[in-house]
Amino acid sequence: IYYAHAKVRGKLIRQSLKTDVLSVAQLRLGDLIKEHRQRTESQEASVRGKMTFGDALAIYEQQLKDAQHLKPAAKLYRQRTIVALLKSWPELKETDVRRITGSECLRWASRFASKYSPTVFNNTVGTLRQVIKIAIQSGARYGNPAEEIKKVKVRQKILKLPEHDQFLSLVSIVRKAGGRFSNACGDLIEFLAYCGARKGEAARVLGSDCDFKTGKITIRGDAETGTKNWEIRAVPMIPDMRRLLERLRKDGGDEWNSKPVMRVRECQKSIDSACKKLGISRFTHHDLRHLFATFCIEKQVDIPTVSRWLGHKDGGALAMKTYGHLRDQHSTAMAQKVVFSA
Repeated sequence: IYYAHAKVRGKLIRQSLKTDVLSVAQLRLGDLIKEHRQRTESQEASVRGKMTFGDALAIYEQQLKDAQHLKPAAKLYRQRTIVALLKSWPELKETDVRRITGSECLRWASRFASKYSPTVFNNTVGTLRQVIKIAIQSGARYGNPAEEIKKVKVRQKILKLPEHDQFLSLVSIVRKAGGRFSNACGDLIEFLAYCGARKGEAARVLGSDCDFKTGKITIRGDAETGTKNWEIRAVPMIPDMRRLLERLRKDGGDEWNSKPVMRVRECQKSIDSACKKLGISRFTHHDLRHLFATFCIEKQVDIPTVSRWLGHKDGGALAMKTYGHLRDQHSTAMAQKVVFSA
């Protein structure tokens, strides 16, 4: 294994380059020295009391890169908030952190909130606060002007899901569309609705993950793509899913076990087109996950069990918040059957 052994601004660095290939090690050596140089320059700037927002941002990005508790998807999302922040406030990067005022932060927030969703707004404000917090910790300024920005309330999305007959009609329309992958798109729509998997999870299900004896499908998380929880869970094959998988296994032949069950990774255009033809509200791949959970709860499957099938780790708290109204409706309907009088 090759190691970097270098001195950057008087500081000795010895660090593994995590490769035994010389050409790769040489490339990584250059990147490593560049990172340490940028970090050192930012720290020196803070000591002199002349730190720009860009200097503080460089330290924040390095901390973000080194954070072991964050998933790759979370790191990527934070990077996107940085891009959105600098795009909407172009002069910010070169601004001395001491000169950033609360009124400037509020003016930026007003512009930004009008163009982005509450979730993006709140997360970008959080990034701004964290970067300025680094400047405070470095002694470059006192007080965080971004604290004056109030976060926007995120309203829960109202689920507009297709009814049972509408769903079956939609799948039929998608399959009859006449495109090269029309049938494959229909398969993906059914698969997502019948097990509640995320789109990225469905793409990684192999034939060998479908156990017809136990009636379970193994759903795998992925640290590389940042799928939530990165863990493995088992989802039961409901009768409709078993029929779908049995047909796909028959069509798959000898290569069934080693290849992905789904032939396509997404089908949003097909869904949009079918929704338009049926005259129903547009929905997304992720809404099919909601459809699975909704149908399970309507069929009296308890919320903790549904939550476990979805891969939630909170014992059903999120599922109760999202689908609790369905349980309330069911409870009200059941109460009408309790009659004491003749």
